Amino acid sequence: MCHRSVLAFVMTRISEVDIAGKKVLEVGALDVNGSPRGIIELLAPSSYVGVDIRHGPKVDQICDASGLVDAFGVESFDVVVSTEMLEHAEDWRGAVSNMKRALAPGGLLLITTRSPGFPQHDHPGDYWRFTRQDALEIFSDMEELEVAEDSMAPGILVRARKPAVFIEADLTEKHVQKV
Repeated sequence: MCHRSVLAFVMTRISEVDIAGKKVLEVGALDVNGSPRGIIELLAPSSYVGVDIRHGPKVDQICDASGLVDAFGVESFDVVVSTEMLEHAEDWRGAVSNMKRALAPGGLLLITTRSPGFPQHDHPGDYWRFTRQDALEIFSDMEELEVAEDSMAPGILVRARKPAVFIEADLTEKHVQKV
């Protein structure tokens, strides 16, 4: 579900400078209860691709988040957005790694996901809960890192930029709460 707070976060954390003329990838684009796509498209990106694991509203291409680099290549997008998807990715590490690697240097990353205390909501599966501290560690390899807690429901809101020289954090030993 795309809470109003998630859409407000996206709206207040992007500008025309971030989006105009840029290539945007939305990961987990299936519009179940709202989508940031309309907000972002108003800012005139050069392209917008919405991917998900199944067809539906706002989905342009079927692609698992762990296969983004295979599908699109390394450093292919200027902006990567993923709202309310990460807790549904069986392989959250692969999903995060692919989102980071698909992002061009200097590119903007916006991710929102649910935290402990949020009820299980299979769509199709619901596996993980992420804390603010988890996000700080998972995205420690990014610059301009901002991690906020969702004011409407247990969740986190992440905004970051990929550094010019990117050395990906090793997440193999990082554990998050399983649902």
